[in-house]
Amino acid sequence: MITKEATVPAPTPVSAPAAPEQRPRGSNRSWDEVPRWQIYLPLSVYLVFTLIPFYWILLFALRPAGSTSLVPWPMTFDHFDKVWTERSFGTYFQNSLLVGVATLVMTTVVALAGGYALARFDFKIKQGFMLALLCSQFVPGALLLVPLFEIFAELKMINSLGSVILAETVFQLPLSIILISNFIKNVPYSLEEAAWVDGCNRLTAFRIVVLPLLRPGLIAVGSFAFVHSWNHFLFALMFLNNQDKQTIPVGLNTLMSADSVDLGALAAGGIIAAVPVVIVFAFIQKWLITGFSAGAVKG
Repeated sequence: MITKEATVPAPTPVSAPAAPEQRPRGSNRSWDEVPRWQIYLPLSVYLVFTLIPFYWILLFALRPAGSTSLVPWPMTFDHFDKVWTERSFGTYFQNSLLVGVATLVMTTVVALAGGYALARFDFKIKQGFMLALLCSQFVPGALLLVPLFEIFAELKMINSLGSVILAETVFQLPLSIILISNFIKNVPYSLEEAAWVDGCNRLTAFRIVVLPLLRPGLIAVGSFAFVHSWNHFLFALMFLNNQDKQTIPVGLNTLMSADSVDLGALAAGGIIAAVPVVIVFAFIQKWLITGFSAGAVKG
């Protein structure tokens, strides 16, 4: 018997993927296709515009008194020596450092406790409390100078650095609590629950599990509190009377009078005031950006 041989159909050829369509040059280009000079040129112009004031400060601080040269040569440090010794900027620097560090520590500790409560607990006035924190940011500090002065006078804290530290801490707390609470919300609650299962109490679980993850947020809040208290002028001017209690912003104000301004000494004092802030931001910039962005995405 003759049987028909089964025929197997030939496989269909697989077509190669079509090449991406070439877009005409100059139409709907992505950022990767933008020429580098179109990015670097505006940034360079902005950088020059930003650095010119700093150059003028360095120029007045380093060139001799009475010189009109646009280059600080011959270079002198007489202005720095004058403000540090004759104008008591060494004392101002110590006072500002004490106020800044104390405000940093107090703001961070209190904001950490308040932020954790807002992030992990529900209570009746929670929304109202958050609204009050936000509304407090619209109240200028100058509006509360008289009540604060009366309070500190009753507490015998006038002409004490403690009054400035307390005032700075109170004004930094609302924003700091909001940032810390939003940052804690980004930490999964299941991590704490797992620590509880392993035998930790709430405080131990927070210290071991949550606190290490809050480092960028704590650095952001602490640095913001330090810089604000370092540069703030109003509270130190109103609550401190003696010269040996003054801070750097008030010290800079003493270099200007109604009749004349010592530009060299003022520029040298400005550089002394700016150096700690620049150093702080140079070391913590990556943590600062991470902390503020993480604390602002979830509310």
